Amino acid sequence: MLTFNYYGHACFRLDDGKYKLLFDPFLTGNPQASIKPDDIETDYIFVTHAHADHVGDGYDILKRTGATAVGIPEITDFGGENVKSINMNLGGTLQLPFGFARMVQALHSAGIAGGVACGYVIGIGGKVIYFAGDTALFGDMKFIGERDQIDYAILPIGGHYTMDIVDAAKAVEILGAKNVIPVHYNTWDIIKQNPEEFKALVKNAKVHIVKPGGTLNLDA
Repeated sequence: MLTFNYYGHACFRLDDGKYKLLFDPFLTGNPQASIKPDDIETDYIFVTHAHADHVGDGYDILKRTGATAVGIPEITDFGGENVKSINMNLGGTLQLPFGFARMVQALHSAGIAGGVACGYVIGIGGKVIYFAGDTALFGDMKFIGERDQIDYAILPIGGHYTMDIVDAAKAVEILGAKNVIPVHYNTWDIIKQNPEEFKALVKNAKVHIVKPGGTLNLDA
């Protein structure tokens, strides 16, 4: 069974029963955090960019678990020589034991000199999941959806720093995703949004509103 475990803000884990993939592990200082960094188990950590609310506790979790970091070289190298990492860049695809990981464009600042923000298309458990990371709406999302039929799109909806609910709903349309999970909202007042309003805007896709601490079965 493939599950989406939401820990708040933009932090979540995909778990196919054998491999665990953690994304943007911001827990310490995250008012939505539903789990402590010391309680996280994972095999891989994917980081979309180097802002503190995305890199978060990544280094400490890497050291404790022996997991492998995946991301842009300038970002994965934050762990130094004492952690395992796989560097990749925009357009690259990795074949990994659980399936594949493709790095795709995001329109956002990187949070670190020389880096760029990104998203990921992940093939795991017979599903294709697109995590946009922090991004504005952009037309080339169409090509992401054309290359891989996206089962689940995980999109920011908070506005101010990323897409808001109107642009995120347009992103769902452009991507042609079957399902969408909104993230990166209501952590602070500045990104306050009503996910039910987002749900009402989305046509031709099922919206799954997962509360921090919640789990969604992606096989259902």
